[in-house]
Amino acid sequence: MSTPETTDFVIEGHGDISVGVHGAGASGDGSASATRITPGNALRPEDIALEIKKGQVKPSEDVAEYALRIGDDGLILAQRLGHWISRAPELEEDIALGNIALDQLGHARSFLTYAGAAWGKSEDDLAYFRREHEFRSAHLFEQPNGDFAVTIARQFIVSYYQFELYAALAASTDPTLAAISAKAVKEVDYHRDHSAQWVLRLAGGTDESRKRIIQGFKLVWPYVDEIFEDDELTTRLAEAGVAVQPSSLRAEFDRLTGEIMAEAELEIPGVPQSLGGGRRGKHSEFLGYILAEMQVLAREHPGASW
Repeated sequence: MSTPETTDFVIEGHGDISVGVHGAGASGDGSASATRITPGNALRPEDIALEIKKGQVKPSEDVAEYALRIGDDGLILAQRLGHWISRAPELEEDIALGNIALDQLGHARSFLTYAGAAWGKSEDDLAYFRREHEFRSAHLFEQPNGDFAVTIARQFIVSYYQFELYAALAASTDPTLAAISAKAVKEVDYHRDHSAQWVLRLAGGTDESRKRIIQGFKLVWPYVDEIFEDDELTTRLAEAGVAVQPSSLRAEFDRLTGEIMAEAELEIPGVPQSLGGGRRGKHSEFLGYILAEMQVLAREHPGASW
């Protein structure tokens, strides 16, 4: 069994590609493990699965449940964003949203692979063969795409939240969570810039685009509070240095999103917050439709492979 100091993800062919990311054991020492050299840059779901198969990593029940939450957020958002492929308002944006969806899917695969090790399940088992109440994603991620402005408003909130989350988790005492997060935060940084630029463009564009981004924020802002809610699980893991209390991320999220909103001359919508419940398996009516589309092929042909 590996310890946090000796965990050695077997990566072949990457060479020394240290990117200087701090935390997660970044060392720049070419003789160190792949995780320690490039926390996340070289870590793939297949590498995590290999370490699981070799018995070198296995999350506790608490860590697995936490990884499941984060993985489900990315998985459901990837499904939503994928719908924009061939439907975005311009070709470049078509590709951009598709790439963001792929990034989210990549993060989800890593977190779900790691979580599944606690229960003897694969990432596919968790993605395709769970029922609606077994998913732990927050409501924000399952909200409909709406028009382009609604998608951008949702993406703006998600990317600023995920950036703070992954930046904090890159220093987790759990080396696998740290490595996955160190990779994810670099990608989410791009998502953050992409959504901010679009918020500014839509708010400063035509009367129609401004009206739509204002309406977009009104539709998705009710789901902000839920992603910053603490509970017993996050409290236990935060005390152990494994996770962060979601509420601890809120101040920086408010500051940074507030700066963009102010530049765009937009106001934070004064809308009531939803009751939430996604972390407890209580979802809106939208998740069932997403799962029906996402799971139908795997359920029709269980065990099939490419």
